[in-house]
Amino acid sequence: MYEPIRTKSVHTMADDASYPHRSREEELDIQLAGHLAALLALTDELRALSPSAALDDAAEQLALQVARLRGGALPPRSAVAAAVHEPHLSALHQRAHALAGRALVVAASRADTAAAILAAERMDAHADASRLVGAS
Repeated sequence: MYEPIRTKSVHTMADDASYPHRSREEELDIQLAGHLAALLALTDELRALSPSAALDDAAEQLALQVARLRGGALPPRSAVAAAVHEPHLSALHQRAHALAGRALVVAASRADTAAAILAAERMDAHADASRLVGAS
């Protein structure tokens, strides 16, 4: 009475071998490296606007963590030169604080103590700097 279906249904699950899979840990590594690389870019921009030894040290630590997470590949570094004005610095510190918070969440979920400590330190530093820039 009914003719059997001769083709595969579009609703059938795809073959698992048809596309690459990554583990949860690999996905978290990629996500954490991305957050830390974005934080590094902001840190480099802040270094160009208001150079300091603390920012130089933070940039080096961030670069080392990104390289560790990416299998040794050093991240590209930014050489930004812009006009210095207070609202811009404050906004950069706020963005860096938010990125460090995201990195802290991912580092905590993958139990990466070194990255979590670095992210927490950067959150504190950017919160303090944002208050100082905003107060002056």
